[in-house]
Amino acid sequence: MPSITCARCGHDREQLARPPLPGDLGTRIFASICDVCWKEWLRQQTAVINHYGLNLLDPKAKQFLTKQTEAFLFGETPV
Repeated sequence: MPSITCARCGHDREQLARPPLPGDLGTRIFASICDVCWKEWLRQQTAVINHYGLNLLDPKAKQFLTKQTEAFLFGETPV
């Protein structure tokens, strides 16, 4: 697999096999986040879902989780 310079960790690492999410965010993650950091996010995502008791059928919960994803991977402040 090709390697990329990860926007989160700054290392040259293996790129994801495919965009992990649909839409623009998935494309952005695929283009700039390494496999290692994505796996770290998946572990953190589980902790966030459990901590906040998120119901991912709720659009507000999905929006909250998307903001947390952007904050974790790209250092963007969640609103």
